[in-house]
Amino acid sequence: MESRRIRREKKTVTVMIDMYCRDQHNGRVEPGLCDECRELHDYAMQRIDKCPFCLAKPTCANCPVHCYKKDLRARVREAMAYAGPRMMRRHPILAMMHIMDGFRTVEAPARRGK
Repeated sequence: MESRRIRREKKTVTVMIDMYCRDQHNGRVEPGLCDECRELHDYAMQRIDKCPFCLAKPTCANCPVHCYKKDLRARVREAMAYAGPRMMRRHPILAMMHIMDGFRTVEAPARRGK
């Protein structure tokens, strides 16, 4: 069963990618995400599900482990950089919770094979 923290993280990422897609890819013409943003969203959900920190998960920007592929990490950063400043107006509670989650700290897990 998913924790409330993970569900909130998924909702925040979903909202941010949706805002980015709607404003940058003319998503208002057709409801839902464009193919590119749908792929990004699905990948982000998969990465959240496989996060090694589970309940102690920090925001991805503050995580010592970068589990996103480089190209998809750049795309997520672009979407977050666009949506982040707009979150306070459109989704203030999610934005505040995301900011609070940004203060979480975790240590990098021990490297395997050492």
